[in-house]
Amino acid sequence: MKFPQLKIAQLIPRYPIVQGGMATRVSTAPLAAAVANAGGIGVIAATGMSIEELKREIREARRLSKGIIGINIMFAVRQFANLVHTAIGEKIDLIITGAGFSRDIFKWGAESGVPIVTIVSSSKLAKIAERLGAAAIVAEGNEAGGHLGTDRSLFEILPEIVASVKLPVIAAGGIVDGQGIAKAFRLGASGVQMATRFVASVECTVADVFKQMYLKARPEDIMLINSPVGMPGRAIRNPFVNDIMLGCPAPIKGCELCLKDCSREYCIIKALENARLGNVNEGIVFAGKNVGQINSILPVQKIFDNLVQEVQAEPD
Repeated sequence: MKFPQLKIAQLIPRYPIVQGGMATRVSTAPLAAAVANAGGIGVIAATGMSIEELKREIREARRLSKGIIGINIMFAVRQFANLVHTAIGEKIDLIITGAGFSRDIFKWGAESGVPIVTIVSSSKLAKIAERLGAAAIVAEGNEAGGHLGTDRSLFEILPEIVASVKLPVIAAGGIVDGQGIAKAFRLGASGVQMATRFVASVECTVADVFKQMYLKARPEDIMLINSPVGMPGRAIRNPFVNDIMLGCPAPIKGCELCLKDCSREYCIIKALENARLGNVNEGIVFAGKNVGQINSILPVQKIFDNLVQEVQAEPD
């Protein structure tokens, strides 16, 4: 199978592979730059970062790569507008947004010439995003890791979303290999977004124990949990996740009011940060449904080489 061309406004990566934005500080400059250098679109997760930190990450990614660099930002965060304007000021190539729906961001993108890519899980929202000025759509199914916007499978919603808009549609959720990529292309996707596979890479800066949870995960370890954001999330079972399932997670201490709306059941940002730093038993390790298919930690370039070979071996 040949790769289709993914064109987002004037941006055309060598391969139509977008690295998913994973907060908090899972997707940082080294990973995004490595993906961009390999011919994909590298993405920094801005959610949970300060303004100055985001500036540093974008500048570092630019130093490490000449490829396409974007950010991912959750609409649910209180600093949403400031982080978006910061990225625009740093001449980011594109902005991917989800976990809520902003109408203002399309105006900001149009004024600055920065393409806006919207993550949706229904044809209804895809049509709205297209009408407001989105440059592309990410169609995300419930196989994805992290916060989920639907209980429907990617391969159920993907054909509906492709048929509903004239924009490029990027398939996301549970894709970890070339077979999954090829299946998305057959259903009309112009590209794919992959997050979970790139956590298990040399360049991802999370603690090794975090990555080892990916390699050890079994299908029965992948859980759906409640998040204070107001959306379900997909994570790997550990003591903290068990406490959430039982309704007794660690209480919030010193809330920084980082979210516009929060149930305060527990601090999602602290839980994600704990896991990133290696304190996985007191944190949340988000992962896609098919994480169990990953059995190695590889350099990003090797991951791309394998994916390209697998896709090219697939029939059209």
